[in-house]
Amino acid sequence: MLETLITIAVLHWVVLILPGFNFLLIGQLAAAGKRSTALAAVAGMTAGTLMWAILAVAGVGIVFTAHPAIRQLAQVAGGLYLLQLAFRLWRSGKAPDAAAAAAVPTHAGALRVGFVTSALNPKIALFYGSVFATAFPAHPSNTLVGLAVAMVFLNSVVWHTGLAWALSRLAVQRAYLRHFRSLNRGAGLLVGAIGLKLIAGTFLELRSPGP
Repeated sequence: MLETLITIAVLHWVVLILPGFNFLLIGQLAAAGKRSTALAAVAGMTAGTLMWAILAVAGVGIVFTAHPAIRQLAQVAGGLYLLQLAFRLWRSGKAPDAAAAAAVPTHAGALRVGFVTSALNPKIALFYGSVFATAFPAHPSNTLVGLAVAMVFLNSVVWHTGLAWALSRLAVQRAYLRHFRSLNRGAGLLVGAIGLKLIAGTFLELRSPGP
């Protein structure tokens, strides 16, 4: 059991430390001087992660594999949501007093964005499904399954909470305020690129001939 949990933990941490949209969102909120809002976004992200981990254990990865149209629909929805968020980030670069609007100023808004961006990313479920399928024995016990899900959830909480605290330091905030226009517009471009890539990849998959 311990060997299985270690394998899952290593694979999960490798993915966590790679900068992605979650890192970008937490960085924007925390560096804007809103640590509590960044932590609210972390709560939403980790809730979405927990949901996908549970669904992966329940076999949603198998459903996505058997019915790719469901996964593709979720990917397009996720891409469109990211494009809308990118537009808000880009507009916030016009004036300093518009920064809060793009950064989701309320705790409820940050929680919602964090959860939705995770919930609309079916690749998380595919990742967990593949990791669990690779690491689990043929007939894993309920205890092992429960510990694995709890562990990936705890990993996400620790990593993203640590980012929120580190990126909300005063030196980071001052640098953000000095360059917030460029940073917000750069973030908007990156988020938009991620959204476009998700949508384009889905349409390329639809156009490619089946096996």
